[in-house]
Amino acid sequence: MSRPAAAAASLALFDGAAVVEPERLVAGVDEAGRGPLAGPVAVAAVVFDPARPRINGLDDSKQLTAARREQLHDRIIERALAWKVVLVDVNAIDRLNIYQATLQGMRDVVAAVAHVAGFARIDGNVVPKGLVLPAQALVGGDGIDRAIMAASILAKVSRDRYMQDLHVRHPQYGFDQHKGYGTPAHLAALRAHGPCDEHRRSFAPVRECLDVPQVVAADIAIA
Repeated sequence: MSRPAAAAASLALFDGAAVVEPERLVAGVDEAGRGPLAGPVAVAAVVFDPARPRINGLDDSKQLTAARREQLHDRIIERALAWKVVLVDVNAIDRLNIYQATLQGMRDVVAAVAHVAGFARIDGNVVPKGLVLPAQALVGGDGIDRAIMAASILAKVSRDRYMQDLHVRHPQYGFDQHKGYGTPAHLAALRAHGPCDEHRRSFAPVRECLDVPQVVAADIAIA
């Protein structure tokens, strides 16, 4: 029996929802950075061993301070049975569109931890097609499931670190402050300086600042 089929065989049904039996390990999956005008989208997966002590203070990364996220990031790395972060770059975002690029990141991180996990739990309401593990979507999962909370923290910290480095290369945009989101300060800098190589041309505020009209992936309907 193939690994996905074997994993699927370990699932029970309860009220129409997939329930993981105790011997199966679950990969929590989340992303950070779908909305910004610049930089990658970060996607992470984390697998915890239920036999190891829990990490105190886990929460949705948006509910934590930057300093607290950094502290928890290192604890998650130390304590996790397996983890993976993928930064899906601007070229992929513009080629695929942000939604499809995020789904591809989810496929990649799940594949990276599939040697340990038997099931994936995805924050949100969509299970990407083509995952190597059986999975379920969990709306609000980053505030419910500890593995998803951990994944949200790894994704957020990894992306923020990337944007801090990007600020060194392009200080005129203030990436260290807004991390690429469309704040008034960022929009003003974008109008003043035009896009850099890390701006998402498939996003309308960036496209409007280009001298030449672009044909972009975001104009294509999401499949």
